[in-house]
Amino acid sequence: MLSLYFFWNPSNHAFFPKCPFYALTGIFCPGCGSQRAIHKLINGEIIEGIRHNYLILLLFIVLGYQSILFLLNKFTTTSYKNLTHKPITTKVILVIVILFWILRNISVFPFTELAP
Repeated sequence: MLSLYFFWNPSNHAFFPKCPFYALTGIFCPGCGSQRAIHKLINGEIIEGIRHNYLILLLFIVLGYQSILFLLNKFTTTSYKNLTHKPITTKVILVIVILFWILRNISVFPFTELAP
C-alpha cells in the first residue's frame, strides 16, 4: 500500500479517494491532506509532508511512544504503564483534533497555514 504513495502523488492521480466530508461540505476535516502528507514523507520531503497535515506529528508521537513502551516492556523486567490507555489522554487527543479541525477552516492568517 505504501508503495502506491511512494510512486504516485495523490494530488496528480484520480485513483486515490477524495475526502467525502470535504466534497460534501467544502470544509477540511482533520484527515484532509493525509494522503499527500504520506506521499511527501516517504519521499523524504519531511517539512512539506508535515505542512499537508500537522496532525501527522501527533500520530508519530503516539506511535513512537507506543513502540518505545512496547520495546521497554518486552526487553526489560520493569513493567511500564501505557499513558495512552488513560481516559484523560484520549480526551486531550480529542480536544487537539477538534481544535485542529476548527482552526484549519478559519480563512485568516495564521490559521490558513493549517489548511492542506
